[in-house]
Amino acid sequence: MKFSEFGFEPELIEGLDAMGFETATPVQELAIPPIMEERDVLACAQTGTGKTAAFLLPILNRLTKDPNEKGVDTIIIEPTRELAMQVDQQLEALSYFTPVSSIAIYGGRDGQAMEQEKRALKRGAAIIVCTPGRFSAHLDFGYAKLDTVRHLILDEADRMLDMGFAPAIMDIVNRLPRERQTLLFSATMPGQIRKFAKELLRDPVEINIAISKPAENILQLAYEVENFGKIALTERILETNKRLERVLIFAGTKKNVRELAASLNKRGMDVGAIHSDLTQDERVAQLHAFKSGATPIIVATDVLSRGIDIKGIDAVINFDVPGDAEDYVHRIGRTGRADAAGMAFTFISRKDRGRFTRIEELIERRVQRLPLPPDLANVEYSNSGGGRGGRGRSGGGGGKGRGRSGGGDSRGGRKGGKRGGSRGPKKS
Repeated sequence: MKFSEFGFEPELIEGLDAMGFETATPVQELAIPPIMEERDVLACAQTGTGKTAAFLLPILNRLTKDPNEKGVDTIIIEPTRELAMQVDQQLEALSYFTPVSSIAIYGGRDGQAMEQEKRALKRGAAIIVCTPGRFSAHLDFGYAKLDTVRHLILDEADRMLDMGFAPAIMDIVNRLPRERQTLLFSATMPGQIRKFAKELLRDPVEINIAISKPAENILQLAYEVENFGKIALTERILETNKRLERVLIFAGTKKNVRELAASLNKRGMDVGAIHSDLTQDERVAQLHAFKSGATPIIVATDVLSRGIDIKGIDAVINFDVPGDAEDYVHRIGRTGRADAAGMAFTFISRKDRGRFTRIEELIERRVQRLPLPPDLANVEYSNSGGGRGGRGRSGGGGGKGRGRSGGGDSRGGRKGGKRGGSRGPKKS
């Protein structure tokens, strides 16, 4: 469908035209009509399908056509600050020609931001984009009046439940009018989400955009390498693939993010890092530098795996295999966007073979294993694990490797060697 076929108000169409949006994606085509009919919606749609516009456009259309003059009209709950910021930016663009007011409410900012949020809640901004914890903190002070709310949207609901936000979300829900429209979007639809949806939604329209396989224009490659050899291998990939101008690296823990970023910076690379220990201002600055191209490489935890739309990423490196097979699809989906070619490298340690097998079952293909460079090939793998490396020398020693190489910390390698390899990543 063309956006002009939905019956949107002229102000909204003007904004879509200015952004060059003409044709709806499948999730937009399926979700927008029932939302405009004020039906509750339960949608399973992953990042990159256009789901944000699917719920923003009909809400903006209603507010343009039928403004809620009494107070807060719509609450959109996101699991992370980064997603709240991104939805707020898209909202600002889509609503440019409309009279709709909005504000993003999320933690990690100074007292001045808290005061600005307080004023917006008291005044009754039409749309609130928020994270659960920060919004609940405002509600505890008692100045936010929510009896005028007509719409509640829960985005990335599966991730919010995984992060333990169910109590905060229910605290918010219990303060809202029972007569409201509720939209729940989730990348996956496990039993926990269905149970949650049953509590919140009334006779919802169900939409299921199946988990798509990674785009064909993403070249997927894997190395079988133990933890102590991963930093040296990352350095080698980046140093030998000069045409990779913008690279996103996912590490499983904050510790791995810090260590890898520090090591790459020592090698003269311009590398940023994003993890939950940074202040909000620091995270925003790092993300902006990466988006603008000022910092060509960034190392991050899964905070950037979903929802973050950054164009022109040439490659994704999975320094650690993600714990959830679907997170692999989300991670490598950051590259190869808008029909551009992309590359995805994944490092598989012995303990991660089972996880990666589940990933291959999900994407219904076997990812090609590459042999380690001779001087890094220090672990001999069995045939069941894929490609075999020889017994060369590694960036850090360990296992049966005896020598040093140009990468890695030899002290860390020797320590790893005595223990038969470094320990696996802890959950962040």
